Amino acid sequence: MTAAGLTTLAAVAGVGCAGDPAPVQGASGKAAGTSGAASGDGQPAFVHNEATIASLQEQMQRGSLTSTALTEAYLARIAAVDAAGPTLRSVLETNPDALTIAAERDAERKAGKVRGPLHGIPVLVKDNLDTGDRMQTTAGSLALVGTPATRDAHVVAKLREAGAVIIGKTNLSEWANFRSTRSSSGWSGRGGQTKHPYVLDRNPCGSSSGTGTAIAANLATVGIGTETDGSIICPSSICGLVGLKPTVGLVSRAGIIPISATQDTAGPMTRSVSDAAALLQAIAGRDEQDPSTSAAPAATPDYAAALVKGALKGARIGVGRNLAGFNPAADAAFNKAIDTLRAAGAVIVDPANVPTVGKYDDAEFQVLLYEFKDGLNRYLASRGETVSHKTLAALIAYNREHADTEMPWFAQEIFEQAEAKGPLTDAAYRNALELCRRASREQGLDALFREHQLDALVAPSNAPSWVTDHVNGDKYSGGNSSVAAVAGYPSLTVPMAYVHGLPLGISFIGLAWSEAKLLGYGYDFEQQVMARQAPKFLRTVE
Repeated sequence: MTAAGLTTLAAVAGVGCAGDPAPVQGASGKAAGTSGAASGDGQPAFVHNEATIASLQEQMQRGSLTSTALTEAYLARIAAVDAAGPTLRSVLETNPDALTIAAERDAERKAGKVRGPLHGIPVLVKDNLDTGDRMQTTAGSLALVGTPATRDAHVVAKLREAGAVIIGKTNLSEWANFRSTRSSSGWSGRGGQTKHPYVLDRNPCGSSSGTGTAIAANLATVGIGTETDGSIICPSSICGLVGLKPTVGLVSRAGIIPISATQDTAGPMTRSVSDAAALLQAIAGRDEQDPSTSAAPAATPDYAAALVKGALKGARIGVGRNLAGFNPAADAAFNKAIDTLRAAGAVIVDPANVPTVGKYDDAEFQVLLYEFKDGLNRYLASRGETVSHKTLAALIAYNREHADTEMPWFAQEIFEQAEAKGPLTDAAYRNALELCRRASREQGLDALFREHQLDALVAPSNAPSWVTDHVNGDKYSGGNSSVAAVAGYPSLTVPMAYVHGLPLGISFIGLAWSEAKLLGYGYDFEQQVMARQAPKFLRTVE
């Protein structure tokens, strides 16, 4: 969960960063994948800087690149800028079998078997997705270190089936930022503080902080984040990425450490809309392990087919004015983005205000508390004998016993509030859930889209990043994840501008199962502005 959700749900106070443990070392110590020329940021130029899935596949198809060489290059890049150099601390560990897997994909390609667009492509996944390999799954907590998962999350299995090389696991706000209202985005007991890739003294947001920083810094081709409320959208926006939070049920949550059965989802975090579409294509689909996916389309849409210039022409795009106004720089960039949408042929409906904004905040927090306890206890039990802490109550006790490493800056009051909740049959839970669904869906987005006949709603994704303050904590000042998160509807953020070197994104919000439309609009906008810039790891704002 992002700082946005916690700011809305319970007033966030300051917290900082503990003494950072060294990142786990990678599968290769070789200094591959660099050229002699400087990049302008004090680091060697990276030969695959800003590479897309399509460009890499083209090179591998013509024989000028192998998956093994590509994986070696990214491993060296991680060693150069994550474990050393600017020490981004975005990758918790690299896969010791990554090069072996890459070699297997190369052998398949040589034999004429190419599984699809992700064949041989290195992917980073957030450390709350189970990987049934030699890497660990810990949600950033020291309590789960040494107890690896025994099987892949469904998303990870789908990535492997598509030919991807899971190159490593990324840091995150510990327990996906659902342990304390005083947490610091991007901090975990296991990984320490992840830095912002553009300006190192700024915060990367969260909870998918490591994926955001790593993909922005070109430590892999694409990455996977998860979101309950803002944890894909915020770090993607703040780190200059495309981030897609899918409709709940489009992507299976099986094998993902949970917060909320009604809001959790995994999704792509990428440097381009086309890469987001390719990644979503690989991970979407029904899964009998996750009942929410039974409502998903029986046949997954062809998301790449939606990526056409001109997608915005004739589209009715609403402007959520009551979702803006939290930051002057974001508002100015947003207004320019609206001009771009209009020039691209969109029919702009301004204003198109969500009538129920804020009416579900307290109820959302109650729903998450109940569902977190229920879901986490079920998840820990499913890990079997590999996990020694099998309940939320046991994790609370562990944190108390290891307060010096797990609670040096903030406590676990959300854990404790969740533990005090009863079962999901409680009337308080059922009433809160009904309020959330009614206010966010029927009286919220559904009513708005129907009234104005909208195809999508746009809003500024977030304010620019704040300084990571190890004494006072997060200074989050606004964003727009909650309405789509609570409804379970899709949201796509796309880079729109920079202010003092800090990225800003625009969010395209839609109704359930409208990912193809949103990707089309986002692609058309992206091609109009081409806003994304590679980071230079500045020490502070210029």
